[in-house]
Amino acid sequence: MTRSLVTAALLGATLLGGCTVGPNYHAPTMPVPAAFAEPQTGVPGATIDPAHWWTAFGDSTLTTLVERALKDSPTIAIAASRVRQARLDEIAAHAVGKPTVDATGNVTHVEFSKNAGFSSLASLFSGGGSNSGSSSGGIALPGSGITTYAAGFDASWEIDLFGGGRRGVEGALARTDAAIWSQRDAAVTLGAEVAQAYFALRLDQAQIAVVEDELGQQQRALEIANNVARVGLSPQIDVKRQQQSISSIEARLEPLRADVRVRIHALGILLGTEPGSLTAELTGPLPALPTAPVVPAGLPSDLLRRRPDIRAAERQLAASTADIGVAVADLYPKFKLTGMAQLISTSLGSLVSGDSIQATGVGGITFPLLDWGRRKATVGLRKEDREQAYLRYRTTVLGALRDVEDPLARIDAERRRNAALRRAVTDAQATARAVEAQYRTGFVAQNSLIDAQVAVLSAREQLVASDAQLRQDSAALFKAIGGGWEDAAAG
Repeated sequence: MTRSLVTAALLGATLLGGCTVGPNYHAPTMPVPAAFAEPQTGVPGATIDPAHWWTAFGDSTLTTLVERALKDSPTIAIAASRVRQARLDEIAAHAVGKPTVDATGNVTHVEFSKNAGFSSLASLFSGGGSNSGSSSGGIALPGSGITTYAAGFDASWEIDLFGGGRRGVEGALARTDAAIWSQRDAAVTLGAEVAQAYFALRLDQAQIAVVEDELGQQQRALEIANNVARVGLSPQIDVKRQQQSISSIEARLEPLRADVRVRIHALGILLGTEPGSLTAELTGPLPALPTAPVVPAGLPSDLLRRRPDIRAAERQLAASTADIGVAVADLYPKFKLTGMAQLISTSLGSLVSGDSIQATGVGGITFPLLDWGRRKATVGLRKEDREQAYLRYRTTVLGALRDVEDPLARIDAERRRNAALRRAVTDAQATARAVEAQYRTGFVAQNSLIDAQVAVLSAREQLVASDAQLRQDSAALFKAIGGGWEDAAAG
């Protein structure tokens, strides 16, 4: 390559180096309401740490389970692997538009045909040779051979004049950011799933405790029925009715016990262990659950900053925008410089010398003339990808708003229902005690007592279900506001 050609190429690269085709990315502006429509309890900015929201429930078992899941779950490991993969793609993207250099080396031996005559002399002009058994002056006669030794470097540089490589780097960086935010979103989702499964387990266990307690009450009622029947204040059929009621309550226990085992299996999988690995840990006596915490939902604008899925969708939009530039750059000419410097000799002894240097330089340009619309179609495809990415971003933001509004509505209603259920339990228990006293003296039929007992059991079961629902809705709200990740989680 002549010096003037190299100089012209470098000058052109300098002048056009700032030319980057395709649209520049601007973060979308998504209008959100000034406040959530549903009522909130509590003050935004309360002392609850969103990154470790599960500690707000005051349950050490839950805290241990969530932290173990975040450490050992395959879901988190997969998300971390995707971040590492994206960073490797960054390295590959940065290499586009940079010069590449390869070291070369070879040994070539040609054995000439005895019947080739002097036509073999023409091969000498392609690189010279050494006579393995004939001429020492580089002339090979028919029936003799030539061995050539070569070592050197090949270099090539496709100049990124129109910024396709730079757009590729932009896209790779945005995809790395998206992978990091997706990893954080995986942590948010996993923490919420563990909490939901744990609260469902505790609900089953609480219902078992209620049923077993009521079963004890029914056993005492059976003794009363026996005593009343013996003194003639009630017929013997009352005893049978009470026994039937006890059997019905006992039948309700086994499905609940099976459900407990199923919940434990689900938690084991979430923690990345065998389904039965947590059985001993979670079937023993567990501390009573405190009241569900008040979740500070904050403002809708906070979601755009904190929700990992929104941030990941925005970064995917940025990557799709950069992809358009990569496709547009393919419409323009490509300039490529290639060079080769070698040491070539017919003897290893003279290989490393100035006389053995052979250099070649080529400057080339390719211009797309006819591809039947393929490149332009690719640009159109990338634009549609960007449009879809923008719509996914909008959908994610709208879904996030709903994710917060729904649990806010449920929590508001469930708190009022929970208060009413507590009054209902108190009233049902008082009624059952009064009916039992009347039944002992024969003033009411046994059906009334059984009905009163069933009412107590139903009210207590509804109350524990309501308590569990409040905890699950609170966990859903923590997830909805983007709680459960921190910067150190990425990587």
